[in-house]
This record gives sequence, C-alpha cells and structure tokens, in this order.
Amino acid sequence: MGFVPTPEGSSPASPPTAAMTGTASAKGARGGGAAGAAKPGAPKAVDKETTAGILFGIGAYGLWGLLPLYFFVLMPAGAIEIVANRVVWSLLFCALLITVTRGWPALVAAVRNRSVFGPLALAAFLIAINWLTYTYGVTTNQTVEASLGYFINPLVSVLLGVFVLKEKLRPLQWAAVGIGFVAVGVLTYSYGKLPWIALTLAFSFGLYGFVKKRVGPRVDAVTSLSVETMVLAPFAAATMVVLAVTGSATLTTQGAGHFWLLLASGVITAVPLVFFGASARRLPMTTIGLLQYFAPVLQFIVALLVFREAMTVDRWIGFGVVWLALIVLTVDMLRTARKNSVARKYAAHHPA
Repeated sequence: MGFVPTPEGSSPASPPTAAMTGTASAKGARGGGAAGAAKPGAPKAVDKETTAGILFGIGAYGLWGLLPLYFFVLMPAGAIEIVANRVVWSLLFCALLITVTRGWPALVAAVRNRSVFGPLALAAFLIAINWLTYTYGVTTNQTVEASLGYFINPLVSVLLGVFVLKEKLRPLQWAAVGIGFVAVGVLTYSYGKLPWIALTLAFSFGLYGFVKKRVGPRVDAVTSLSVETMVLAPFAAATMVVLAVTGSATLTTQGAGHFWLLLASGVITAVPLVFFGASARRLPMTTIGLLQYFAPVLQFIVALLVFREAMTVDRWIGFGVVWLALIVLTVDMLRTARKNSVARKYAAHHPA
C-alpha cells in the first residue's frame, strides 16, 4: 500500500503518524472582522482546511482500499513482477515530482546524510516485504487475510511502543492487545495455520512506520519515497530483466492496455501518498486515526463482494474479535485526545 504509510497507507495509529501530528488550521476560529464577531453559541463556520484534510484523507485511504482491484486487472502478472514495475515506475514519477517541485537539493542532502539515508534504506526493504506480501495475498485470492493485516496493524504498533520504545500502556490499550491475541488464536484455528500474510503485513508495516518516525521530521514525503525507490530500483530493474529473459514477464506480452496499466503503477503508488501528506498536515492525529480504518474496510468489502472469497463462521468470529479490539483501542484514543484537549485549554486559560 502504501498508511505509508507510508506503505499501503501510513497508519495513524502506527509510529509514522506520530511524526506527522499536523493539526487542523485555526484560521476560521481566528478570523477577523465580521467573522470574528460571531455571537457566542452560533454554529462555527466549517473550517475549509479541515474539510480539505478529510477529503484528502478519504482519497488516500480510499485509493489504498481499492488497490486490490488494480492488482486484479493486472493478472496474469504475478506479485514479483507487479512490485518490480511498481518500484521502477514510481522512481520515474518521483523524479518528475521532484523536478516540478524543485526538490533536487533536498534529495541530494538526504542521500548525503547518513543519519537520513540509512533509516530510509532500511525502510525501503521493509516496505518491499510489505508490498510483496500484500500483492501476493491479493493475486492468490487471499485479500480477506491481507485486509486483516491492516486491521491488526494498530495493535502491532502498540506492541512496538512497549517493546521498542519502552512505553507504558494504558489499561484499555492492554485490553485491546489482549483481545487481539485472542483474535489471532481464533483465526489460526479457522485457517488451520497461522495467518502469516496478515501478521507479515502488520509487522512489516509497523516496523516501517517506526523507522520512518525516527527520520520523518528531517525529510518530506516525496523525498522520502524517492530515496526508498532509489534503493530498491536496482533490484527491481534486475528482476524485470530476469523475468524478460526467462519469458516470464507480461509487460510487453499482454497488449498495450496491460503495458500502460503496469506503467501507471508509479502514479498509483505516489498519488495516495501525496494525498495522505496533505491530509496529515491539516488534521489532528485522532481524526487520521479514525480515517485509517477506511482502507481495510474497503479491502474486506472488495474481497467479499467482488472476489467472492469465502468467510466461514470461524473467520467471522475471528474478525469480530479483531474489530472489538479496535473499538477498545479507538475508545482509548478518543478519551486520551479529549483529556489532552481539556488539559491544553486549561493551561491556556491558567498560565503558570
């Protein structure tokens, strides 16, 4: 994906979003003249920045949620070929973006700075694992399990906070994690095996987010994506050559439509990331945290209604337990955000 998310979407409950805690613009509240003279209790004008942020967020997560349909129309291309093309054409699209935005100095600075380039190189390989696993899941009729990976990603991010960042969890967070473990057990029983696609997606995306958080404040989204694709591009190009030599490539063997669809993977990869960046700059983390569920819900719906994947009673129960854990986690997130908001308002009115 992409929550860069970000990978297939940078999940706000995951570490990367902590580095992107942009809040909604307060222009509407500070408006002068007639706007500033609004009577107490009168409905507030809709903040245009907030509205734009929500629309950008829906656009980003909506595109990530519908990504399985794109992979479906790329068949008979397999996961390896799709990801290789995605990397190569993304690099070309990023080069165009950087040229238009005059971002070459920032890219050169990022490559020369070891403390920036090193983490981004690691992030590149983590996102490659994520993309390969996700594309494999979709192209082998396991989109339901792939969507599960992004449902449980917020729980994995909480675990990373405990074991990597040594954070202390609140009671509801512990409850959500515990319920999540029960869900994995139920789903393991249902599938007859550990749901490795879902777990690989969740952990690779969570670790990717953690790495990106460490470097996030020092590099913008387009530069970050460009460096990551630069690192992966030699491997992707070599893969495309091997597939072509062995006669396994479909890029030039399935007609012009298939050729241009594969080339479009660069745009399809970059556009949601640009939308997400625009959304994260305008919205508080709590709102992004709620929008993030839009992508796996769409993936789940596509898997059931379009791909007609089977959902047994056991799997419905397992997913139900996962959703319960997410409800608990969301309640905790909203409560914490409300308490922090109250504390900020109190501090503003009662300065020390």
